[in-house]
Amino acid sequence: MSPVRLFMAEPGQPVPPLKKAANYLLVCVAVVAVVGASLGAAGITLNFDFVDQYRTRIADGFLMTVWLSVASLACSMAIGIPVAAGQRARFLPVSCLCDLYVKIIRGTPLIVQIYFFYYIIGTAWGVENKVVAGIVILSLFSGAYIAEIVRAGYESLPTGPLEAARALGLTRLQTLTSVALPQMVARTLPALTGQFASIVKDSSLLSVIAVIELTQTMREISATNYNFFGCFLLLGALYLCLTLPIMFVSRHFEKKMAFTA
Repeated sequence: MSPVRLFMAEPGQPVPPLKKAANYLLVCVAVVAVVGASLGAAGITLNFDFVDQYRTRIADGFLMTVWLSVASLACSMAIGIPVAAGQRARFLPVSCLCDLYVKIIRGTPLIVQIYFFYYIIGTAWGVENKVVAGIVILSLFSGAYIAEIVRAGYESLPTGPLEAARALGLTRLQTLTSVALPQMVARTLPALTGQFASIVKDSSLLSVIAVIELTQTMREISATNYNFFGCFLLLGALYLCLTLPIMFVSRHFEKKMAFTA
């Protein structure tokens, strides 16, 4: 194989795994070289000696981020699916309420919602546990996006199979579970998987209310050892360890479900 062909993809043909791996390796080396040159030009020396000293705290922060993300995903699914159904409700107050919730949540920054829900709503209703408050806030935020994913997935379904199911005498519930639901899973699963990656990253903003997750842990460590760049580069790497597998799973679902959508 000529050197030029190693960097070229054949039109309409899948890229061989070894060729893709070689190109990924080349790109990663180039990125590391650019970052290393930038650090050298800025006179910054990286030091990761603190990892061994604070390994327990880092592990606890990492596990807290995982717990916040998983719990928020489950709760946001429990919020998003009923909201998506509520947007199509015939009872207009319910439809308007669900639509207003989605518009407000999607139209305002998460950090504003964190401050509002924790310091105003949380104080008014006596929610003092910061972890519980963080899960509720992330769930409400992500639930609006999941509602839109589910709503768009339902509205994109072809009408033919649904009309055929009704013509065969299936009830609305049978049509939903037997015809619409399998197609919706195929259409929405990649986007829902991607939303989980967003929840993982968004959980870092809970550090503003002192939830001791990964970002807050690194902020406290950097305030102790003044190793800002080392701490936050490690922080980015740890988030990549969480989000990259999710992205690969999402890409896998996109390819696998493309034939059934």
